[in-house]
Amino acid sequence: MGLLDDKVVLVNGGSQGVGAAIARAAVREGAVVAVTGRRPEPGEALVAELEAAGGKALFVRADLADAEQAKASVTRVVEAYGRVDCLVNSAGLTSRGTLLDTTPELFDQHIAINLKAPFFAMQAAVADMVGRGAPGTVVNIITSSAHGGQPFLAPYVAAKAGLIGLTRNAAHAHRWDRVRINGLNIGWTATEGEDATQKTFHGAGDDWREEAAARLPMGKLGQPDEIADFVVLLLSDRSGVVTGSVIDWDQNVLGGLD
Repeated sequence: MGLLDDKVVLVNGGSQGVGAAIARAAVREGAVVAVTGRRPEPGEALVAELEAAGGKALFVRADLADAEQAKASVTRVVEAYGRVDCLVNSAGLTSRGTLLDTTPELFDQHIAINLKAPFFAMQAAVADMVGRGAPGTVVNIITSSAHGGQPFLAPYVAAKAGLIGLTRNAAHAHRWDRVRINGLNIGWTATEGEDATQKTFHGAGDDWREEAAARLPMGKLGQPDEIADFVVLLLSDRSGVVTGSVIDWDQNVLGGLD
């Protein structure tokens, strides 16, 4: 028996990185999985991989910066499988900007991907759960930087901090519907997207992961598969009654000082 046997799981932003790892873990635990992404190539490749492993999966092409497409991603899954039992919002934009150099356009991009998309995807998914009178679960992938973050992450922090508040608000609003909504504040993680970010914005070389790992307490960056296992637990009944929790999944201790 898997933790997510017979559950229909939608992973928004699931074609690579943490989202793809969550999709793999969900299939391993018995779920039917749908993933969204802007580019069909990685999404379709992931679906082929999951199906080759014996899973059932669907790729939905969607630009989550468009709220209507975020909502439509849920509609598409309901059309295909009849329902959505679990939603994971894992899409994220991490392009750099400080308080002084962030343009309104960049700020709007962060709000669109990091806050507006999860809001309207949750709106559609929770409406499906409530409409069916069925319990469900949502996990929002947030960031430990939402506690403050680096100066060059100003619009990212603003949007993700909003997602923390939204997570708790929605969890409170729908607790009597037995829809559990939680968040995960992940720390520095080894993903394809982070590799591109380090090279694009910080001039990092191919060995940046090794150099970064040497400066971290556990000797490694966060690993997508480890995050995925934690998310699957939160999606499953094994996380019990927990709702409205935003958990710091990181190796740096908030408030700790040397």
